Amino acid sequence: MTYRITGLDPTPYRPLFDLSDAELESRGMRRMTVTTKPSFPCRVSLLDREIGETVILFNHVSHDVANPYRASHAIFVADAPQGEYVDEVPPVFEPRILSLRAFDADGMMADALITQPGEADSGIRKLFDNPDIAYIHAHNAARGCFSARIDRC
Repeated sequence: MTYRITGLDPTPYRPLFDLSDAELESRGMRRMTVTTKPSFPCRVSLLDREIGETVILFNHVSHDVANPYRASHAIFVADAPQGEYVDEVPPVFEPRILSLRAFDADGMMADALITQPGEADSGIRKLFDNPDIAYIHAHNAARGCFSARIDRC
């Protein structure tokens, strides 16, 4: 079984970095400077950003489905290349406790589990052992924010 984890497409977020702080705030967004690492996980690159870098914090609809599992939460993005990982977890997963939420083809949650740091790969494979699981969403367990989508290849 092969899986792919892809960061968000950076294209819609690049123009945000040209906006003023006031313009961002009028849209419910914030420009922030990374002050500690790891703690500013970019959903585009799937990397914790370096101290001193700029990120944009905003609310992102991560599960845009017409059912009770529609979800949104705050995420960070950097002006960075899109990350992609096949049969390996991105560095942003490694130091975190993750909530892995498994969905069927209709976007209904079919299973879920919590993984400790370093256990994400085995958790993903366990969930994908179920043929009814179409995709998985990883969330940072402590803050609840969306981290990445995981698809079967």
